[in-house]
Amino acid sequence: MIRIDSVTKRYPDGTVAVDRLSLDIPDRAITVLVGPSGCGKTTTLRMINRMVEPSEGTILIDGEDILRRPVNTLRRSMGYVIQNAGLFQHRTIVDNIATVPRLLGWSKPKARERARELMERVGLDGSLARRYPYQLSGGQQQRVGVARALAADPPVLLMDEPFSAVDPVVRKGLQDELLRIQDELGKTIVFVTHDIDEAVKLGTMVAVMRTGGRLAQFAPPAELLTHPADAFVEDFLGADRGVRRLSFFSSAGLELTTAPVVTDGADEPEGLGADVEFLLVTDADGRPLGWRERGSSARLLSHGRPFVAGTDSLRAALDCAVLSPTGWAVAVDADGRVTGVVSQRTIAEAIRGAHAEGGHDDGGHEDGGHEDGGHHEGRTDKKAVG
Repeated sequence: MIRIDSVTKRYPDGTVAVDRLSLDIPDRAITVLVGPSGCGKTTTLRMINRMVEPSEGTILIDGEDILRRPVNTLRRSMGYVIQNAGLFQHRTIVDNIATVPRLLGWSKPKARERARELMERVGLDGSLARRYPYQLSGGQQQRVGVARALAADPPVLLMDEPFSAVDPVVRKGLQDELLRIQDELGKTIVFVTHDIDEAVKLGTMVAVMRTGGRLAQFAPPAELLTHPADAFVEDFLGADRGVRRLSFFSSAGLELTTAPVVTDGADEPEGLGADVEFLLVTDADGRPLGWRERGSSARLLSHGRPFVAGTDSLRAALDCAVLSPTGWAVAVDADGRVTGVVSQRTIAEAIRGAHAEGGHDDGGHEDGGHEDGGHHEGRTDKKAVG
């Protein structure tokens, strides 16, 4: 565990970047530091590997004060990933990834073998090994940065807004890849972002910091969304925090219907009520083609983005229904075949039911879970689904 105990960073001009910060960062989990610009997120991260030295307080890793370890030894025990990857432009991809193992004395063949293994783990094609960073896309470069940070198998991974410079589609893919890698490797990850959606998606625990470097709240994402500690946290989470909370409710209990589903070229199903205005048309393999108004031969309306029933969240299902031209969401299985459709009304009923039953285990609002609350034992909460 990383324990940050009453740590302050004060610069010679009197500026306080971090003010009496205390956090217990749990092992084998992702702890996200989030907050507005100037709140001390990056300074806190850099104090963990002594790129910035604290003015007061102590930082312990597994009970040992980091000041007692040689700084180079400390840094080599941690992976570090930054925005824009920070790759060496004159080195090939395989040699970029092999950097730390080589510094640790590994032979070149062994280090390169490790690098190639990690390329596969982070989703990079092996054919890219001999290329240079400028020959890769931004998303590929960020994957190289993650692979390089993992190369020496460090127990701790520090990530400073690593995905903020890529477009939203690539960013989502990188987030999903990080969660997959974390499921496999179980690192202790400290992740800095200014994006609350990213924090909620990735974090096992989320520390919300306020301007001036003070801790506002430290809690699992679902608890944060349900019980913001004060007006600052509530404002930072945004007006749609209730919708974000739906990410923690599974769509598994949604009542789907196949009544309006018809294969292309087949006759209209019998027994449909007058309230059914549209039919969902599928191909012969059961994959959705689009919506058709009953009794009409006009061009199909888009079926929108379907959700995976039981895997994706109620938030994903609601989003699909809201974006659908018919107001109905299309549910598919893992292979993309239609399992049914569901209306906005049915999703709304499921949301009310989830809230009534307590839905996600929010764990209650813990006293001391915000500013000046002392230490908090990191507890692993369920991740957002879908």
